[in-house]
Amino acid sequence: MGRWPLVGREPELEAFAAALADQGCRGFVVGGAAGVGKSRLAEECLERAAAAGLRVGRATASAAASAVPLGAIAHLLPVGVDLSDPVAGFAAVARALAAGPGPRRWVLLIDDMHLLDPASAVLLRQLMDTGALVLVGTVRSGEPYGKAVAALWGGDAVRRVDLSALSPQRVEELLHAVLGGPLARRGLHELSAASGGNVLYLRELVLGALSDGYLAEDGEIWHVRQGRLPGTARLAEVIGSRLANADAAGRPVLELLALCEPLELADAEVLAPPRVLAALEQAGLIRVLQDRRRSAVTLAHPLYGEVLRATLPVLRRRVLLTEQAARVEARGARRRGDLLRIAGWRLTATGTADPALLVQAAVLARHVHDYPQTVALLEALPEGHRTTATALMLGNAFFEMGRWERAEAALARAQALAATGEEDWLAVVLVRTTNLLWSNAPLSVALAVSDAALAQTDGAGERRKLRINEGFMRIAAGLPAQGLALLEDLEADVADAPDVNVWLRGAWMKPFALALVGRSGAAAVWAERAHAGHRQVDEHALVSHPAVQRVPLVLSLSEAGRPAEALKEGERAYAELVAADSVVRVWMAVFLGRAQWLAGHPVTARRWWAEAAALARSIDHHMALCPALGGLAACAAVLGDLEAAQVILAEHRALPAGTPGLVSAGEGRLGEAWLLAARGHLGRARAVLTAGAGAARITGHHTGEMLLLTDVARLGGAKETTSRLAELAHHCDGELAPARAQLAAALSADDPGRLLRAADACQAAGADLLAAEAATAAAAAWRRTHHPRRASAAAGRAAVARARCEGARTPLLATAVATAALTAREREITLLAAAGNASKDIAQALALSVRTVDNHLHHAYTKLGVTTRRELARSLAAAPPGAGPDQGHRPA
Repeated sequence: MGRWPLVGREPELEAFAAALADQGCRGFVVGGAAGVGKSRLAEECLERAAAAGLRVGRATASAAASAVPLGAIAHLLPVGVDLSDPVAGFAAVARALAAGPGPRRWVLLIDDMHLLDPASAVLLRQLMDTGALVLVGTVRSGEPYGKAVAALWGGDAVRRVDLSALSPQRVEELLHAVLGGPLARRGLHELSAASGGNVLYLRELVLGALSDGYLAEDGEIWHVRQGRLPGTARLAEVIGSRLANADAAGRPVLELLALCEPLELADAEVLAPPRVLAALEQAGLIRVLQDRRRSAVTLAHPLYGEVLRATLPVLRRRVLLTEQAARVEARGARRRGDLLRIAGWRLTATGTADPALLVQAAVLARHVHDYPQTVALLEALPEGHRTTATALMLGNAFFEMGRWERAEAALARAQALAATGEEDWLAVVLVRTTNLLWSNAPLSVALAVSDAALAQTDGAGERRKLRINEGFMRIAAGLPAQGLALLEDLEADVADAPDVNVWLRGAWMKPFALALVGRSGAAAVWAERAHAGHRQVDEHALVSHPAVQRVPLVLSLSEAGRPAEALKEGERAYAELVAADSVVRVWMAVFLGRAQWLAGHPVTARRWWAEAAALARSIDHHMALCPALGGLAACAAVLGDLEAAQVILAEHRALPAGTPGLVSAGEGRLGEAWLLAARGHLGRARAVLTAGAGAARITGHHTGEMLLLTDVARLGGAKETTSRLAELAHHCDGELAPARAQLAAALSADDPGRLLRAADACQAAGADLLAAEAATAAAAAWRRTHHPRRASAAAGRAAVARARCEGARTPLLATAVATAALTAREREITLLAAAGNASKDIAQALALSVRTVDNHLHHAYTKLGVTTRRELARSLAAAPPGAGPDQGHRPA
């Protein structure tokens, strides 16, 4: 892996540059905890000093070298200088350093400066004071040092910066640079949390995960396999050496914290007196946190617990866990979560616990969305204590973890245990139908289970619950209009709902349906209402994390032309879902990708759709995998990565036909269409998009139909789509729908003024790529009508918009830069030719004669002022990788 790049330290490097430029500055000290990157920053500073032409040197202080006067810097001292007389000797060193070739000033790096011996410290300070030396040093926080060493970084002439751990955002930036690609958010969350932002620990965790195969790439994105992150032997040694420095009297506290943190301060004081705890805190091994009147103790770093647990014998673990459980029980287990912790400790220690305690703890674990713990507690129940309620809870936990088969087995058992018509029986039916739908069963199978339940109940309330559940399923399966009709009378407030779980299911899907049929304003209102209601009743609900209610909000805001808000809300909610490890986050990733695609940001959209695809594969969820792969291929094609697009489409085509999904099936064909367009087959691309729009129209996906028809217009079919887009814009609210219709009409009219107004409308709706295409087309139209100044102004606007589009390459951007008009047929043929297709192949693809193709090419060559296909490709700025060689003047 070599040396890692320096990330997130720009302010410190600027501070060093300022210090170096100041002739009065004598030193620059970098402080911080072990492993935060002090040495790496200091090395960068030294390299920058050398690049500036200054003489540089380096030394590393150590405990061994500190036993010998001048031991750490002996190799830097001039030969022949007598240091028996410190005053004369130090002056001689200063003269010898200044007399050497090159610049008078030296920049000297001393790593671990706090370990310097006093003689070295005094000599270095004198050299600094004479101006012969600028010291760059690193100091570990909390380490003891003598007065002579302290003098090195005292006074106004020495500047100091203190490094903190990297934030999760900086960790993401660093890992992207190291791995050469994005890392899935769950893996990022795990690595950031496990390392605590400590660069040394992060590096060893990454190396260990790579070595053991826990960290792998799927061609688009890196992801961490489920399970404990393996570190390296070096990581265990580094942490072990720090823990070994602890007072032996404090070891029991560290061991108990490794198993049971956080601890009440009083519990820690049972094992060690206050002075020992103070020493552990001073050594940076524990933290004491104050929350009002409560004091809690934790380990100073998450990895300390990993290393400590690895060294604990089984019986020692058992003693520590059972004693701590007894202590908390003796206090009355009054605090929230105490029952869950006691049950977990006893289960870990002995493999069993009181059945009633296990059930109580499972309920608590479920309500904090800790599904693995819920499963562990419920599976430990003796057979005679398993009920409909516990089987339902177990099945729901498996569902939330994406383990569909285990969920179905538990739910089938729950349904068998329940009496027909009971509340638990109906709850089982609701969860079971959702599990069937998510596990790739056809909608008809899930509806059959619901219909069977409907036939067995006569109560009006129960039948209404099943009707709401059917609405949920139909929307989830891609039938928004049908589902919306079934949810028409859903209560506006969860407080008015007879069953909060049923209400939450309906309230989650209703805003999806509203957004998909074009009612984005009402969708946003319902999404906010559902989120507030979910937060209110979360402790009593058997439904996913409240953050899932933000998924339809992202869809509604993006369709309303408010992408910045959509992305802000989505990013925040996705972080919550990652922390809860909820597999429902797959849909947030799908719609964040879609929002970025609508905004015209293919690189970011590709990253989100890659994340969605990786997660969907891991849980075998075709419903989300289908739109994720379609969008992923579209992004790759628009970015010119045609080989990747082809590979992604092969996986997409292998999915079962008729896969249901929230997004219209037509949107799943975006990748196919844009790959055809990138290869110059605009007619075939339009046909694919038109067919997809027709499918969306049948299922009532108005916004999906608009998306697809807008792309038809962008690929040369504006005249055929203008009327329908105007009709849809009349039925869809928000700013994006009318902007799309306005763009199609302007492209159809080829009117530069209208195109610029369309660019304004698209920009106002946050559609950067549409705005760039409209302004580019306007510039080309002004050029054709001999208005160079207006053309230049429009081109400038296009360039500004295009700069936000992350390198997108579309036919409209390519062909609109032509200095003369191309007909639609000429544009299509020139794109095919620029992609390396011979005239014979173009003729076959377009059902034309070779002579006709050559004639169109000759006309295009004349208009564009080119003579070869290579010049043609350069002119259109759209030659994909692997385009054919220069074929001379003949079009064929």
